[in-house]
Formats: sequence, structure tokens, C-alpha cells
Amino acid sequence: MPIIETFGLSKAFKDTVAVADLTLSVEKGEVLGFLGPNGAGKTTTIRMLAGMIAPTGGYAVVNGIRTDGNLEKLHEIIGLLTESPGFYENLTALVNLEYYAGFYPCIDAATQVEKYLRLVGLWEHREKRTGAYSKGMKQRLAIARALVHEPDVLFLDEPTAGLDPESAREVRGLIGRFSEEGRTIFLSTHNLNEAEQLCNRIAVINTRLLALDAPEQLRRRLFRRQVVVQLQKADNRVTAAVKRLAFVQELREDGVQLTVELTDPERNRPGLVRAIVEAGGEVIAVNEKQYPLEDVYLKLVHEEPGDDA
Repeated sequence: MPIIETFGLSKAFKDTVAVADLTLSVEKGEVLGFLGPNGAGKTTTIRMLAGMIAPTGGYAVVNGIRTDGNLEKLHEIIGLLTESPGFYENLTALVNLEYYAGFYPCIDAATQVEKYLRLVGLWEHREKRTGAYSKGMKQRLAIARALVHEPDVLFLDEPTAGLDPESAREVRGLIGRFSEEGRTIFLSTHNLNEAEQLCNRIAVINTRLLALDAPEQLRRRLFRRQVVVQLQKADNRVTAAVKRLAFVQELREDGVQLTVELTDPERNRPGLVRAIVEAGGEVIAVNEKQYPLEDVYLKLVHEEPGDDA
């Protein structure tokens, strides 16, 4: 049962269309990566899903609640981390979080504030003014703020943007922990390695939804499977033997490396290796060519409308 659904969700600002006809669903407990170039509509989509702005077309439902309807109830069940979270910088982290926790009368604010300040590693710094916090500490405090009422759905907009590698790793670790707890996470990020590491599925948007699937399935849709054979040395006899194989559809030679497209990689790989060895080739390694998520993303974003992808 989907916990987030959009139906033709659209948003225009005067003559500029930010999001057009977005229809997707996110399952309970899923981590969905939301990718796209700057200006693609990612932040606008999150703001609509969080009830911060109203769509100009279509609608969205989060855990059974229309995002353009009962906003008070919606905000009780979601947590939101914006790209640039703001705090009262002259107040301590403890006072900041207690203030935000006060918006949820159904929780024990003191207990929840301590719980989540400890979770994000800030309890020992609770009496420090947030204006003196580093960017990484502020980001962890923003995560605590998004979680203090224990929502089932988290919207995270660029949670590691601008962080140093150690702080970014800490934040990714927290996101992974929230996923293990069964929370649904809608993650907008420019960090493709982060998306690959954390997300069950990837949605790529550029005003319109370009693709939605697991990273491996997107690779299979967009790229032909190829086998990479590493040889001890280059040999024309080996290349000629490979070209004669009926199941070889394409061959590319790069020094001592052969990249081969096979009719059926699983079935044909032993025959390929046998032909190379019989032709005098010394095989060091045989692997399937791996395409990073960056290649998938760039191919989707730069495909012309109407192309097969």
C-alpha cells in the first residue's frame, strides 16, 4: 500500500512550469531517491508534498491525507528537512528544539528532545548557542527537529549538501538507521553515490518524471550488458577468434582489454573464454561492465523526448 502518491501533480509560477504532471507512488518503509538538475522541480515537489505550497494541477496524498487539505494533520505525520534549515541562533540547541517540540502537544517534549539530541550526538552541546554550531552540527540539529514528533514519513532536501566528508557520512548513517526503523524517506540529493547507497528506487525528474525504478533496473533499461575480458597481452589471433563467434554482437578492443556484447551473457561467457584460451590468449579476469549511477542519470537527463529511454 503506497504511503505517498501523486496524481498529475503540477506547479507553475506565472509563466514558468516547475513541475508537470508528476504521477508516482512510494511504498511504506521505502527510501526513494529524488534526482534531477538544478531547477528540475525537486524542492518544489517536496514543498507541495509537505503542504507548504499548493499545486496548480493534480494532487498528492501522504498516508491518506490530501496535502492541499488538512495541513495540521499532515504536519503531525511528516518530518521535513529543508535545504537551508533555520534556527534562532541566539538561543541554545536545547531551547530551539523545545520550542519546535511545543508545536506537538501529543508528545512529551522534554523526553523527545533529549532522545533525539542524543541520537544525533548533540546532547553534550545542548547548552551551546546554535549560532556557534558548525554546518554539520546544524544539519544534525535540523534532523532532530524533523524527528522530534516521530513521524512515519521524512522529506529530506539535500541533507548532506555543503557538509565535510565526515559530517556527511554521519548524516548518511542516520538516514540508514531511520530506514531500518521502517520510516518512509523521500530523499532529494545531488550526491549520486549517496542515492545508490541509501535508496531502494530512484526517480529522475526534469520538470517531468523521466524514470522511476531500482538503480539496477534502470541500468538494464538504458545500457546493453557487456562483458569485459582482461588479457595478459594483446593478440590479433584472439580478436579474430572472438569475432568469429556467432553469439558475439559487438567487440571493442582497448589494448589488452576486450569489451564484448553477447547474445546471452550468462550462457555465452564460458564459450567466449574457451575461444580466447584456444586462440592462445591468457585471461586475467572476466567481469560484466558496470555503469555508475552517474551514467544512468546523465543519459536520462540528456535524452531527447521520444527516445527509447
